Amino acid sequence: MKHLLNTADLSLAEATLILDTTAQMAATQSREIKKLPTLRGRTVVNLFFEDSTRTRISFETAAKRLSADVINFSAKGSSVSKGESLKDTALTLDAMGADAIIMRHHASGAPHLLARSGWVDVPVINAGDGTHQHPTQALLDAFTLRRHLGGELTPAGTTPDLNNGLGADLTGRKIAVVGDVLHSRVARSNVFLLHTLGAHVTLVAPPTLIPVGAHTWPCTIAYDLDAVLNDWQPDAVMMLRVQRERMSAAGGGFFPSPLEYTRNYGLDAKRMNYLQDHAIVLHPGPMNRGLEISAQAADSSRSVIVEQVSNGVAVRMAVLYLLLAGDVQQPTTDNTL
Repeated sequence: MKHLLNTADLSLAEATLILDTTAQMAATQSREIKKLPTLRGRTVVNLFFEDSTRTRISFETAAKRLSADVINFSAKGSSVSKGESLKDTALTLDAMGADAIIMRHHASGAPHLLARSGWVDVPVINAGDGTHQHPTQALLDAFTLRRHLGGELTPAGTTPDLNNGLGADLTGRKIAVVGDVLHSRVARSNVFLLHTLGAHVTLVAPPTLIPVGAHTWPCTIAYDLDAVLNDWQPDAVMMLRVQRERMSAAGGGFFPSPLEYTRNYGLDAKRMNYLQDHAIVLHPGPMNRGLEISAQAADSSRSVIVEQVSNGVAVRMAVLYLLLAGDVQQPTTDNTL
């Protein structure tokens, strides 16, 4: 694995390796001293052409926990705002000695272009490109699911006893992904990764928020959330953010009103009662409370949304480790580092 661009590119062995390495990294983060020397002397660049707080800080934290130096590059206020091309920006970063580039871009496919252009000869990690892919988000979602659903099922809200997800299996688990699939790179990434891991995925959304071609994805498509929760009985429900900023740019009109959307596709206390005892609730964040998810659902014992954020650091540590130093040093959970 030279780059991480698309979850559809990951084999079962590669995905499992990343998730098992994540479990090891997560174990190191429970120590008093969380920092590892693995990437000391390496330089990681956060190349963000699109606004982000959660993902950028998570990658920065992950790199620093591995002792790498981090350069944060934002398009706003940089030469990009003066018209500099992606090629020239990439050549500049390469000349500065970047060892890995983490890229978020508003254009779908931009990280793929950078990785395959020959402008740089370092690993490129896709941190979100347009409405296309967000592989590390899918990996942290899968890791969270493995911790809670990868072994003997216990009531939601209890602490899973799965060695932090190491070696856990999602084969046969049922995951409902609900909401604005059309604009969601998270949904696309999760569908392909969870399929690779053996889970069954159902996308639930109004017809206007299902992308053209989604019927070719390895998943089922449904339009009635209540029927899915009652009849299919998913093991986990992943609510997607309604991306109103992308809808406004496209002219709007994807659903009659926010109230109508909430009535039909919002996860509230009533719909939470449909869930099995062990079922959990996820959300990639940031949340629109009161639109796609109620405060009661977001803050309930079933919710693992805060845990997802924590797991994001461990996943990104694992990805950086495997891309930059996977054959050099194994992570350890003892205090000898």
